Amino acid sequence: MTDLPLGPVVTGGACPPPGADRHVGAAVTLEPLSTRHVADLWDAALGADRSWAYLKYGPFPTEHDLAAHVARISGLEQQPFFAVIPTASGRAEGWTSFCDIAPSDAALEIGSIWFSPRLQRTRAATEAIFLMMRHVFAIGYHRVVWRCNALNDASRRAASRFGFTYEGMWRGDGIVKGRRRDTAWFSILDHEWPTQQARFEAWLDDRNFDADGRAIRPLWPRD
Repeated sequence: MTDLPLGPVVTGGACPPPGADRHVGAAVTLEPLSTRHVADLWDAALGADRSWAYLKYGPFPTEHDLAAHVARISGLEQQPFFAVIPTASGRAEGWTSFCDIAPSDAALEIGSIWFSPRLQRTRAATEAIFLMMRHVFAIGYHRVVWRCNALNDASRRAASRFGFTYEGMWRGDGIVKGRRRDTAWFSILDHEWPTQQARFEAWLDDRNFDADGRAIRPLWPRD
């Protein structure tokens, strides 16, 4: 088979699962999601029905319904979920997870994300994604995926802003809330990460924020 084109040799064994460790940044803390976060999440979700439009779940009619959902997803052993807690508020304002984890392929997805409107487009939201990517690349993962409903322009812009490369679309691959869904796929690979990590770190530096907490320089030139 030596005359056939083959991919680069990969040494080492399977990556460890990313787990549900606590991650602390300057603007945000990620901690294992649990029902103790429900009161904060319910408050953040009030009046935010549009934030659930592209997800398979939500909005939730009552706090009890939200609590039942949080209890279910926080118990998924193969998909660690995190509460996203901005330092400024000290309260959970969204969640995120590692999913489709394939340790033997050194690949996974950052997905099942719900960020409330008060969390979206903030320093805390950006740092949450950065902390997750930094962790998994540090423990040996080669590929991190971002996927979203192809009609979700906000999520597609976020993927590009975070340094993910668009890979293409899976047409009609799902049904969400009774509607056919096309899925847009993005990825970032380990050899691309050092450049992207430096870009994140420069943007997240305290010196890049004015007295009102607004970023002085964009994370991405098109911001």
